[in-house]
Amino acid sequence: MIMVTGANGQLASLTLQELADRSVPALGGSRTPADGQRHLDFDDPASLDLTGVSTLVLVSAGYAEDDQVIARHRAVLDAAVRDGVLHVIYTSLTGTGDHLGFALAHRVTEDLVKDSGLAWTILRNGLYAELFGALLTWTPNGLESAFGDGVLSAVARVDLAAAAATVASQPTDHAGKTYELVGEPISTGGVAEHLGIAHRSIGLGEYRARLLADDALLPFQPPMLASIATSVRHGQLSNSSPDLAQLLDRPLTDALAVAADTAAAMRPGAR
Repeated sequence: MIMVTGANGQLASLTLQELADRSVPALGGSRTPADGQRHLDFDDPASLDLTGVSTLVLVSAGYAEDDQVIARHRAVLDAAVRDGVLHVIYTSLTGTGDHLGFALAHRVTEDLVKDSGLAWTILRNGLYAELFGALLTWTPNGLESAFGDGVLSAVARVDLAAAAATVASQPTDHAGKTYELVGEPISTGGVAEHLGIAHRSIGLGEYRARLLADDALLPFQPPMLASIATSVRHGQLSNSSPDLAQLLDRPLTDALAVAADTAAAMRPGAR
């Protein structure tokens, strides 16, 4: 049986849907399980029941400080070993992202996965096109961001979900492999042109000040978001790889269109 963790999250739910569309049996695990899902709370090791699971798709529980994320991943890997899981597939971060504020937890988890004694596959996911669009700010004159003229090899979540489903469906074919799953480079200028509007670039200092002043953000988020901005702005996330297209055996989803659609949906007054 395949289990996908974080089943109610966007990437995991899309992966489960991909598996269902392929008539591949799979089970979702979640802290707040829906009908037919298994309760799985990474912060409560006693709740981690992976019996009957042969292939575990470990979707990163990366929305926290590094120590908490790594503890969560270590707990679920310990449970996987204990309960007889054969293969773990981990959704990690693209290799050019080592300087990002959330990279460390991914790299430590990759080591934990490889040292677990289980068969493994690492999916090094590029940053989502949806995230890129969501990080653009609307002003009366158009879009604004700290990305400057930089480009990002963004990828649509649906493509990453399809790749995860491909690997999970035939895990032995992908054992011991690390895939770089990135798309074609896109820019804020391209998004703005797609939407027929202007884009204004702001400095990183101004962007960081805005982040620090936003009471809605958790303490770890401003440095994380600032690291994305400077990395895109200075061309550090524009890597390329054939891995995603080869896994999907189809053209990639248009990341620019996905980013633009996401930005458009966030425009004040948009419905």
